[in-house]
Amino acid sequence: MRANYRMQRLFIDAPLAAGATVEPDKAQSNYLLNVLRLSEGAELLIFNGRDGEWRATLRQPGKKQAALDLAEQVRPQPEPSGLVYCFAPLKSGRLDYMVQKAVEMGAGVLQPVMTHHTQVPKINVERMAANAREAAEQCGILSIPECREPQKLDRLLADWDPERRLIFCDEDAATNNPLATLQGIPDAPLGVIIGPEGGFSDTEREQLHALPFVTAIPLGPRILRADTAAVAALAVIQATAGDWD
Repeated sequence: MRANYRMQRLFIDAPLAAGATVEPDKAQSNYLLNVLRLSEGAELLIFNGRDGEWRATLRQPGKKQAALDLAEQVRPQPEPSGLVYCFAPLKSGRLDYMVQKAVEMGAGVLQPVMTHHTQVPKINVERMAANAREAAEQCGILSIPECREPQKLDRLLADWDPERRLIFCDEDAATNNPLATLQGIPDAPLGVIIGPEGGFSDTEREQLHALPFVTAIPLGPRILRADTAAVAALAVIQATAGDWD
């Protein structure tokens, strides 16, 4: 069932069931009552990433307090996406954009990776998770991606499940067209890795090319910014080897 984009959606981290009442936190109550200016009796959709999507009715038990009475489930919870999206952290504004687009494109896991040329040594995982939830709210997505702590590339590759194909976006690939390579990938769990603004180092490229579970693809004839490369890679992967097929 497709999402209803005409109703306001809200992520609530609480169990959802018929007849239950959930209480938004202070910030969410302020958003509903003072930003959206919803009145008592207004209907909206709520989800928690586990129990599907529910139609709820707003009550206002206090001046600054909201309550949501659950009426019925309107969409069941789907199976979570198995796509693992690995990326070198970017500066905050561009990272926010990249996380939002990765969620929209169906990433099930967001895995920051520290590489030789990574320019941002730290990442705020809580902010990343908040951006993921906001993207899910806006785009009708029910499954919230798992947001993991950063890992160094060496550790990521050492711990990688060899049954999961890792698609390596290689800026130095000999061709420009990724389609033939992606169409030849057998049906298997997928991951994708996007390098930093300075690209992967020669040592890292050699390391990736040497691994049997890694498939290298190009992303066309133009040099792409890291956040643009993320959207391009996820689109072509989902269209040829992912859940768009």
